[in-house]
Amino acid sequence: MKNDMQTGKSDAASGEFETKPGVKLPQTEDPRPKRFYKTVTVEAGEGGAWRVLLDGRGVKSPARKELALPTKAAAEIIAAEWAAQGEHIDAPTMPASRLAFVTIDRMAEARAETAAEVAKYASTDLLCFRAAEPADLVLAQNAAWNPLLDWAASELGVTLKAVAGIMPVEQDPVALHTVLTRAGSLDDWKLTALAHTTAVCGSAVLGLALLEGRIDGAQAHALSTVDEVYQAAHWGADEDAAARNAILRAELVVVGNWLRALDA
Repeated sequence: MKNDMQTGKSDAASGEFETKPGVKLPQTEDPRPKRFYKTVTVEAGEGGAWRVLLDGRGVKSPARKELALPTKAAAEIIAAEWAAQGEHIDAPTMPASRLAFVTIDRMAEARAETAAEVAKYASTDLLCFRAAEPADLVLAQNAAWNPLLDWAASELGVTLKAVAGIMPVEQDPVALHTVLTRAGSLDDWKLTALAHTTAVCGSAVLGLALLEGRIDGAQAHALSTVDEVYQAAHWGADEDAAARNAILRAELVVVGNWLRALDA
């Protein structure tokens, strides 16, 4: 009896189509770029900047700009991301590199709108919208979020009102202007990181707390997912949501490390 390779028939369990003998179906190519370098190093550049070198050549941004980092620690984080790549370069696993590219390619021309976007998040901050019930969720939100709102008021001069339900609340314009001013005072590197954290968490307060070192990246993720954790505990976890949350947690940890590296 001829086997499947001889007859061209496929195993139904494999999900492959039948073909004539000797005919090969085209293979789906991996769309990710192949790794084109062997070694990754860090060296001091001009003006106190630091460079990441791939086989001795500097990294270029998508806009073909030289990647020059403000501190050695920041360069080492990016170098570690490039060194960790396998046969293909997987951009989603390189959050610090992506932040750096956005900074050097776009932030200089987008500072005002980026700062305004952070302030806009403050006007509808995640930490300000609370559940009216059940009681245990209300307690969980209060325990997680009240200390951060208190910190923002006392340390940053940003006093935001928390309300129960989803109805909009008009926040103090002075508080929102303070957020806008604080964001606008940052250099391009930190403004990019603040805007990214704020968007991922849905909270300018959490973004500012990570920026100022009040919390770390893992805490930022935990504080931004209080509702999701509660729902999973009571109604079961969704595998896709859990996988996405794991990616976001890992990314926020890197952003927190990145912010500390920028100060090193």
